[in-house]
Amino acid sequence: MVPEELKYTEEHEWIAQAGEGTVRIGITHYAQEQLGDVVFVQLPDVGDSYASGATLGEVESTKSVSDIYAPLPGEIVARNEALVDTPELINSDPYGDGWLVEIKLEDASAVNGLLDAAKYRELTGA
Repeated sequence: MVPEELKYTEEHEWIAQAGEGTVRIGITHYAQEQLGDVVFVQLPDVGDSYASGATLGEVESTKSVSDIYAPLPGEIVARNEALVDTPELINSDPYGDGWLVEIKLEDASAVNGLLDAAKYRELTGA
């Protein structure tokens, strides 16, 4: 399950256009399968800025704790507050209600450097 319209990272995050110069980020179906049942999510605060590749939060599952990385540089403009009480949304709907944050990008064209669906399928063997 790799939606064609999204972009991806080698760290198993998906990126969707959310508005002018803004993207929504989550973890992929593949990643949530590897994690197992998600029990806790730590998200950054709105207004925080991150460089590409910087750790911006954590996803904790019954198996492990995994960092969430900023796929592109920018400022957090929204976070999915629903994950505080229902982190399992990442498992049940990773590309929908299980989104993590929205980032206002420093450079909107940077999205073009991410993996497309075909390259992500190649990476995961999906």
